[in-house]
Amino acid sequence: MLSRFQLVGRMFSTCSTSRVSVAVLGAAGGIGQPCSMLLKMNPAVSKLALYDIMAYPNVAVDLSHIDTRARVTRHVGAEELEAALEGADLVLIPAGVPRKAGMTRDDLFLTNASIVATLATAAARVCPEAMVAVISNPVNSTVPIVAEVFKKAGVYNPRKLFGVTTLDVVRSNEFIGALQGLDPGLVTCPVVGGHAGATILPLLSQCSPALSCDEDTLKALTKRIQDAGTEVVKANAGTGSATLSMAYAAARFANSLMKGMAGQEGVVECAFVDSNVTAAAYFATPLLLGPGGIEENLGLGELSRLEQELLDAAVPELQASIARGERFVAELSRHTLRRPSDAMDFNEI
Repeated sequence: MLSRFQLVGRMFSTCSTSRVSVAVLGAAGGIGQPCSMLLKMNPAVSKLALYDIMAYPNVAVDLSHIDTRARVTRHVGAEELEAALEGADLVLIPAGVPRKAGMTRDDLFLTNASIVATLATAAARVCPEAMVAVISNPVNSTVPIVAEVFKKAGVYNPRKLFGVTTLDVVRSNEFIGALQGLDPGLVTCPVVGGHAGATILPLLSQCSPALSCDEDTLKALTKRIQDAGTEVVKANAGTGSATLSMAYAAARFANSLMKGMAGQEGVVECAFVDSNVTAAAYFATPLLLGPGGIEENLGLGELSRLEQELLDAAVPELQASIARGERFVAELSRHTLRRPSDAMDFNEI
């Protein structure tokens, strides 16, 4: 019979020497709760610091009753934010307001931009060497916000900042597997670009196993991957978007990052990062991960005609979203930097 730790290991295979202190900012939310549980199950995690502005639900006490290796600490309210970040090797940021029916990710910008800037300011001060994984939407703008805050603090390391776009990869693998009658766990499809609508570019021509589809099917599949978040919003009758799948994707990305941090070779994940691959200053591509974060940006590879057309259309939209995030930080003197509030409790992708 398999032991409990063997079962956990199958879910999140890690390097045995890795012991990582993780902080989750927005742990009481719809993504934060399941993501925190998956991290508690990960044998690579030594400490799990759970922060939220809201005292309830009390995720930390609940998770602390699970008999796995990670020690859980609870941090509530703006005055405990820096304590949550003390000693963190990896910071995950799912905090923010939800996307609901009729809303785009950009509709979330003003509220989530302030929240992310506040959290980034604390992280830059307390744990400037930590890996930072941003989940809060719109990722195409919030990642540049974190970068600009870290630059202002003089601690920016582009190898250690990631926008989590793994959900787009997870969805692609699942949809392709269903279409082709394959186990999605055996499918690998890189997704590049950004994390919103037309900026999401699944590279179906680089899928493994190779796809055998006509162009109309490829276009329909691409469109479904791009609009998958809206699909969940509609399924929830407009009350919210993906939380469980995003939590899984975030925990998967964190697991891969921890493998790289531990020195495991050949760990590759897509993420939205500081990039010179295209004219957009930030762009998601497959990344080789290592102890220092990004060891190598693996770039785009060879694109099909359809993919090149989608890329050409996506870059200007990405540039506008990036500029919006950078402009927000530049104009912070004209903003009241929002303290964490009850809006942090629930972020949906």
